Amino acid sequence: MNRNTAIAQVQELMQDFARLTGLDPVGASPRRYLWTDAFAVCNYLGLFEKTGDTAFHELALRLVGQVHDTLGRHRADDTRIGWISGLSLQEGEQHPTAGGLRIGKTLSERGINEPFDDQREWDRDGQYFHYLTKWMHALSRVSRVTGNPDYLGWAIDLARIAHARFTYLPKGSSKKMMYWKMSIDLSRPLVLSMGQHDPLDGFVTYNELQLVASQDFGLTTESCLTGEIADITGICRGMGMATDDPLGIGGLLCDALRITNLATRDGPVYASLLETVLGSALAGLRSYTGSGSFRIPARYRLAFRELGLSIGLAGIETLPDRLGKNRHLYGNYDTLNQQVRAIHEYMPLREQIEGFWLEGKNREAGTWTEHREINMVMLATSLAPEGFLGI
Repeated sequence: MNRNTAIAQVQELMQDFARLTGLDPVGASPRRYLWTDAFAVCNYLGLFEKTGDTAFHELALRLVGQVHDTLGRHRADDTRIGWISGLSLQEGEQHPTAGGLRIGKTLSERGINEPFDDQREWDRDGQYFHYLTKWMHALSRVSRVTGNPDYLGWAIDLARIAHARFTYLPKGSSKKMMYWKMSIDLSRPLVLSMGQHDPLDGFVTYNELQLVASQDFGLTTESCLTGEIADITGICRGMGMATDDPLGIGGLLCDALRITNLATRDGPVYASLLETVLGSALAGLRSYTGSGSFRIPARYRLAFRELGLSIGLAGIETLPDRLGKNRHLYGNYDTLNQQVRAIHEYMPLREQIEGFWLEGKNREAGTWTEHREINMVMLATSLAPEGFLGI
C-alpha cells in the first residue's frame, strides 16, 4: 500500500472510532477501554503532525481527559464513588493517575470472596500492568507533541504507583515478581501469574519517561524513576522472552525500537538487552510463520493480535539506519545487524496483514465485529504508525 494514500483510511477509521465511543460527538457516557485508547491518542497525535489539522490535536487531548475521568474513577455500578486513588475531587483532578487506571472491562471486578473463574476473569475489570505502560507511553507522546509537562507528570505518577503495587517479593525468594492483574483500587491481586513481557515493558517505559523528563523538560529529582528502573532490572534478568503470539512478537519489536531510541537520544545504551529482544522476536517470527495461521479464515483470527505484529514490523524498518549511524555505541553491532536483517525478511507480513483486514468481507467476521474498536484503532496504527512509534 502507498503510505501517502493510507492517511485517508486512517482518518476514516479514527473518526468512526470517535463516533462509536462517545468521543466526538461527546456522549453522555463515553465508552473507554485503556489499551485501545492509548493507541488512539497516539493515532490522533500522528494525524495532527501529518495534516496540521488541530481537530486531531483536540481529539487527542479530549480522549486523555475522558480516560482519566472514566477509568481513573470507580465504575457507575460500584458502591464506591470518586477517584480510585482515594484522593479528593480537587486533588484527583490534579493527579488523575495516582491510583492507576481501570482496564474498562464490561463486568465489575471479582469480589473478595468470589471464586476464580478463568474464562469469566477475561471480562472482569481491574488493572493490567501492560495496559498502564501503554498509557504511560501515550502520555509521554502527548507531552512531547504539546510541550506540556503535565502529561509526563501524570505518566510518572502512574509508573510509581503501578510499580509499587504490581511488584512483590515472594516468600522465601530474593527475586521480585509481578502480578498479572490487580483490583481496581490496587489493594489485592486478581491474577497471581506474571505477564511474560510486563517487566520488559516496564523497564523500557520507565527509561523512556526518565529520558523525556530530563532531555525535553529539564526535570530531574522530582521526576526520577531510578529506583523503579533498578528494581525492574532485577525482575527482567534471566527471563525468557520468546513467544509465538503475534501481539507479543510485535511488542518485542516495538520495544527494540524504543531501546534504540534511548541510545539515539544520548540516553542509556542497552546493547545486550537489545540483542536478547531481537533474538527472541526473530525466534517468534520463525515459529509463528511456520504455524500456518495466515492460511485460516478470518472467523478464526484475531485482527488486533496480528496488527500488533504489523505495527512492530513498521518500527523495525528504521533500525538498520539507526544502528548504522550509532554503531560505535554497540560492541555487538555485527550481531545486531544480522538479527535486524533477518527480521527484515519478514517485512512482507505487514502488507499481508493489513491487506487481509482491509478487505470488507474479512471485517464482517465475528472476530472483527466483537472487537471492532480495538481492531479498527490498531489497523489505523499499522497504516500510520508514526504517532505511536514516535518515528
